[in-house]
Amino acid sequence: MPQFSVDLKSQTALIAGAGAGCGRAIALALALNGANVAAADLNIERAEATAEEIARLGGVAIALHADVANRFQAANMIEGTRDAFGGIQILVNAARAFRAEPMLKIDEWDWRRQIEVNLTGAFFCMQLVGRVMAAEGGGSIINIVSADALSSRIPEGIGYVTGGAGIVGMTRQAARELAAHNVRVNAIAAGKHSRSEPAADVLPAGQHAAGIAPEDAAGAALFLSSDAAKSVTGQVIIVDGGPSLL
Repeated sequence: MPQFSVDLKSQTALIAGAGAGCGRAIALALALNGANVAAADLNIERAEATAEEIARLGGVAIALHADVANRFQAANMIEGTRDAFGGIQILVNAARAFRAEPMLKIDEWDWRRQIEVNLTGAFFCMQLVGRVMAAEGGGSIINIVSADALSSRIPEGIGYVTGGAGIVGMTRQAARELAAHNVRVNAIAAGKHSRSEPAADVLPAGQHAAGIAPEDAAGAALFLSSDAAKSVTGQVIIVDGGPSLL
């Protein structure tokens, strides 16, 4: 868990893609800092495991099933969160789909699925939750994107990279349009989640290019969720241990 704390008591966080990786780590971190958490995932068993872990640690959470690429399911996920906790002050879009296929061979289904989950699904959640936040006086929206995708460091995966680039543009435009409603919109560009591979490159801060832990991204999410970031919007925070410098 991140080595600092913020006060998120009385706030509710909806995390789409809470079953694994950054989404799970962020759900745990927000819950341990006082937020009520709705852990949503396409895989309900993984969402339930996250919610159970939060409860075991003394937090409050519910598990929800949703395919965010389906607007109806995204809306049900949001209503389920409101039914349980009353409102939504924090939204984390961490649901992602990845298919490592070369541009010349990727088929239409794989292309559409990555764009629909990674980009359209995030839009559905931002639009629908943005309306809730606007009516309730504000909130914080955090979009998770791959740092590797943004810098085109992966050899194959054009659908993933395209979706990631779209999220950055969408984050900035949404921040502009929602500012009048006291809704902040930011993105975290997270590096790959691995420190098990040996790294030839040692970066200026002493970090290795092998990757980060999901908890590293959770620390950035805690900051963006808190009042400490009340003047931060439309930004992309890169949390990758430094490979973007290479």
